[in-house]
Amino acid sequence: MDLATKLRECGVVGAGGAGFPTYVKASARVELLIANGAECEPLIHKDAELMKHFPAEIVSGMELMRKATGAGRARFGIKKKNAEAVEAIRPHLNPETADFVFLGDFYPSGDEYELVYEATGRLIPPAGIPLQVGCVVNNVETLYNVHYAAQGVPVTRKFVSVAGAVREPKAFWVPVGTPFRDLIALAGGATTSRVGVFVSGIMMGTLTFDLDEVVTRTTAGLIVLPEDHYLIMRMNRPIAAMNHIGKSACDQCSYCTEFCPRYLLGYDVQPHKVMRSLGFSATGAEIWNQWAELCCGCGLCTLYACPEDLFPKEACDQAKSHLRAAGIKFQQARPPMVHPMKAYRRVPLPLLRKRLKVEEYESETPYAPIEHRPAWVRIKWRQHAGRPARPVVKEGDRVEPGAVVGQVDPPDLGVPVHASIGGRVARIAEEWVEIQS
Repeated sequence: MDLATKLRECGVVGAGGAGFPTYVKASARVELLIANGAECEPLIHKDAELMKHFPAEIVSGMELMRKATGAGRARFGIKKKNAEAVEAIRPHLNPETADFVFLGDFYPSGDEYELVYEATGRLIPPAGIPLQVGCVVNNVETLYNVHYAAQGVPVTRKFVSVAGAVREPKAFWVPVGTPFRDLIALAGGATTSRVGVFVSGIMMGTLTFDLDEVVTRTTAGLIVLPEDHYLIMRMNRPIAAMNHIGKSACDQCSYCTEFCPRYLLGYDVQPHKVMRSLGFSATGAEIWNQWAELCCGCGLCTLYACPEDLFPKEACDQAKSHLRAAGIKFQQARPPMVHPMKAYRRVPLPLLRKRLKVEEYESETPYAPIEHRPAWVRIKWRQHAGRPARPVVKEGDRVEPGAVVGQVDPPDLGVPVHASIGGRVARIAEEWVEIQS
């Protein structure tokens, strides 16, 4: 059985973001494999901990992917400041086939477009993928999972960090499907009674108040903040209120565009123009929405650049949705060209944390070897890009850890999902299966 088949059967997907099935990348032919250990979301340090404690498995997965794709070389993208992780990884790298790409402590250094440019000097075509410039990029936790999938071990655990307003910030493994309230309890509990939770990051994650939400294969971690924190109040506004504020207050200063990392790489992303779609311009949204097509959703425009605390990222999200609904695909006419000021407009993480008012919560999240056994898990059918899994179990069935509970049939894009604990199938819903231990 080849590696791509093993990765599909074991449910390996991108652990750092959208959950793209890794078997597709393993089937590609490329010149260079890039390991993404950049980790740039404020307060999230789970990849740094993973690299410090599991370097051999990560490098093994990188070498397996390098050989599967025919890449002549691998490059390991990591922040220079993460010296412990660098020294943990270094002994396992074969200098004949792999080396480091050292990155600065700026946001968003982990963006694929940014990382490919730093590693190769190549610019991915507008709306393109790394494969088009001879590269495949994998998150370090994905590579850890590749190592075990090659041995037939499916993805049933997730490495997460919990930070913010908790008593004991830390990183640990939990079964996929574990509720958020368990994670907060494992981190010593919240320091305040009423909290909001950013899932997988402040900048690109989602905000929830539902502690029965569960960990998926793409959950990076939780950032717990008091319910009255600046960010919670700001990001919990209804979208109609965000639009109304933008329509009344945007003065087209263009700071959102000038700090946009994709714009600085040479892509036609101009959030200040997208803001005109809110209705303060004489021309309609169909004119201005196109400047959002290549937005990566990093959130710098909304949470850092705008001097009036407006919401250009959310306007871009709406614009992309409108473009898809209308069947319009924006095509950038000219090839991307790096802005001459790019190197001078990077946003350092310390400045970003201050702007976000979370500096007091910055701390290490040391790895804790916890063996958590939740009372129940909910395994979502959609934890990956592509078609959601369909149930292959029924209520009342007994399952063992690692058993397939949901399947995606080839040739559809997707991967099976597996039971993360042993127990009884208590309920099957449209979006998940609940297993009680």
